[in-house]
Amino acid sequence: MKKNKEKSVFEKIKVFLEEAKGELKKVTYPSQKDVLATCGSVIFVVIIISVFLGVVDIVLAKIISFILPK
Repeated sequence: MKKNKEKSVFEKIKVFLEEAKGELKKVTYPSQKDVLATCGSVIFVVIIISVFLGVVDIVLAKIISFILPK
């Protein structure tokens, strides 16, 4: 037999969904301006790192080919 304090699975799911809905109301979303600024910063950093790694790759390839000629 169930105790009075024990909740059924469906009651637990209902409580969980109600609490999740309440938490989602507390969320503050960034403005479009903030999203675009952050996205631009991320793209800029990715480009810089890509160029840096490309240069390092080319330099290391030249050094290896100089040390180990074909």
